[in-house]
Amino acid sequence: MNLNIFETANEVLAALAAHFVKLAEETIAGQGKFTVALSGGSSPKKLYELLVSGYKDALEWDKVYFFFGDERNVPHTDHDSNYLMAKTALFDPLNIPAAHIFPVDTSLTPQEAAAKYEEEIVEFFDENELSFDLILLGLGDNSHTASLFPYTPVLHDRIPGVKEVFLEDQQVFRITLNAPLINEAAHIAFLVYGEGKAIAVHHVLEDDEDIENYPAQLIEPIVGEIQWFLDEAAASLLS
Repeated sequence: MNLNIFETANEVLAALAAHFVKLAEETIAGQGKFTVALSGGSSPKKLYELLVSGYKDALEWDKVYFFFGDERNVPHTDHDSNYLMAKTALFDPLNIPAAHIFPVDTSLTPQEAAAKYEEEIVEFFDENELSFDLILLGLGDNSHTASLFPYTPVLHDRIPGVKEVFLEDQQVFRITLNAPLINEAAHIAFLVYGEGKAIAVHHVLEDDEDIENYPAQLIEPIVGEIQWFLDEAAASLLS
């Protein structure tokens, strides 16, 4: 695990954008394509906008394949949709071919959507390991990542896959890659900034293991690399 700590959020975003492009260039040079699972939320949106503004002509974007680490159980036209955010901020400005974008089919029931998404991932990787080249993750105030929320059954999965998650407090479903699938990735990058995330960062990185309360502790790549991109505010409670 590597901690990359910067003074400001803008420096964090710039560093992760450069990391993204460097990994993509190296992977495309080696194997002809680059697979990435995106994160949702306001912080990743700024990252995607930076990739467009700073690297539109610096990468062979037609060799990048986009998946989602998790998705809200809403239509693709809903303002809460991770797909819609990525489409607006990243896919449309970069003219990404539709065949290179793999959204979760939220027109199905949550259970069916999770099963279908898992099938699509298995089919894409064919007989190879289900290993994304990069998975982008955020961190919630309650130490969740992707849609791995405290005290949800998905935290106890042992086989790589995609699951539906029901959040009792919000009475909503989400669809998420589970921890075993995330941990198969070649590279994982957490994007976390702001003072409001400092307690969660401390829990995940320095507290004793307690996956029920701090689900992001589950993210430990099997053979891959994990990088944390933090600003000083988010890292302020680390020893």
